[in-house]
Amino acid sequence: MKLLVLVKQVPDTNEVTIDPATGTLIREGVPSILNPDDANALEEALALKDQYPGTTVCVISMGPPQAMYMLRECLAMGADEAYLLSSRVFGGADTCATSTTLAAGVEKIGKYDIIFAGRQAIDGDTAQVGPQTAQRLGIPSVTYVQKIREIKEKTVVVERALEDGYEVIEIQKPCVLTAIKELNKPRYMTVRQIEEAYQKEITVWDEIALNVNPKDVGLVASPTQVFKSFTPPPKGAGEMLHGTVSEMAATLVAKLTEKHVL
Repeated sequence: MKLLVLVKQVPDTNEVTIDPATGTLIREGVPSILNPDDANALEEALALKDQYPGTTVCVISMGPPQAMYMLRECLAMGADEAYLLSSRVFGGADTCATSTTLAAGVEKIGKYDIIFAGRQAIDGDTAQVGPQTAQRLGIPSVTYVQKIREIKEKTVVVERALEDGYEVIEIQKPCVLTAIKELNKPRYMTVRQIEEAYQKEITVWDEIALNVNPKDVGLVASPTQVFKSFTPPPKGAGEMLHGTVSEMAATLVAKLTEKHVL
């Protein structure tokens, strides 16, 4: 099998702050990481590679040159090939334009069986890129995959997570599957794998290599614009009640009555 994994380098949201004057993210000095859900997607592809001899895993990402560090991490985890779609023309893209670029990269790579992607990226939380890429490629997709039950010759049987359970879906190959964290636990890299990752070549393609019209990608092709980012105001401090159960219940009723809740 040939498996592709869509990955993204994202800022560590635990370190991100917002400029109160401009309402924009302060990215300077913020470490970048492999998007967590994409790590689960990569792990599932690598697990299938371990299970089915002859399987190859290719990772593909759209981003600036610094995304190479993240792709090296993917290679160190066990991916065989890495592709970076990088150009100033691709900058400022929303999910719509991003999926156009990724689909062009996938088509240039050629024949494949399954495309894995994370459910969503922590810097946007839209959960749109995977399904949109599938739509542009004209292939089916299943989102929120929590388990792969069976790989058949022409289909894949998966469990799709729901709020109150899951549903079993059999999907035609080639297809796109988006992973959630419950799917697996990503593996660790070894020192030897890290050394070997830096000896591998990473293929870089721009808009010319992908043969895409600059008007169809990047900011100019993005119908969605982020007007402002902000942090919600902190909630007020809570109040602890003390006394017996009856006393606390009476106090609570009195306070809710005072606020006209009761």
